Amino acid sequence: MAEPEQDIPDNTASFVLTSTDIAEGESLGKKHELNVFGGNGDNLSPQLTWAGAPEGTKSFVLTCFDPDAPTGSGWWHWVAFNIPDDVSSLDTGVGTVTGMPAGTIQARNDFGEKNFGGACPPPGVVHRYEFRVHALNIEALDLDEGATPALVGFMTHVHTIATAKLTAVYTR
Repeated sequence: MAEPEQDIPDNTASFVLTSTDIAEGESLGKKHELNVFGGNGDNLSPQLTWAGAPEGTKSFVLTCFDPDAPTGSGWWHWVAFNIPDDVSSLDTGVGTVTGMPAGTIQARNDFGEKNFGGACPPPGVVHRYEFRVHALNIEALDLDEGATPALVGFMTHVHTIATAKLTAVYTR
């Protein structure tokens, strides 16, 4: 039996996430490696640009998640929300060296910091780093900087109208 048609538009093909620092399926550079827990990189967030957000987008949420972390639940490297709808790119180092756009809130990542936390997989193991930008149908999530990544994810899921994704890999 065929699946019933849904009235939800598929905007994902036109909403894209790109970077001058990383490419889909390619390795992150040393500058994106963590500088603690055995890492000795620069801990810089990559440059990111998104385009093609659907009509009705009122804000964005940015996440970086490692589904391969040996925790049973992955690892949140970056969670930023309430990014204004007129923002469509972030420079290298934003969220670590320089501040986020006005109004943006960074939640605490799994390193316990409110910033980008670089790649730091166990030596010899390849991990994926999934960068996602979610276009939301509301101007702001009603959360503060104390919100956990799981709570931000829940609220994001409820209000997402499209998601753009870029996945890089890294090994030490």
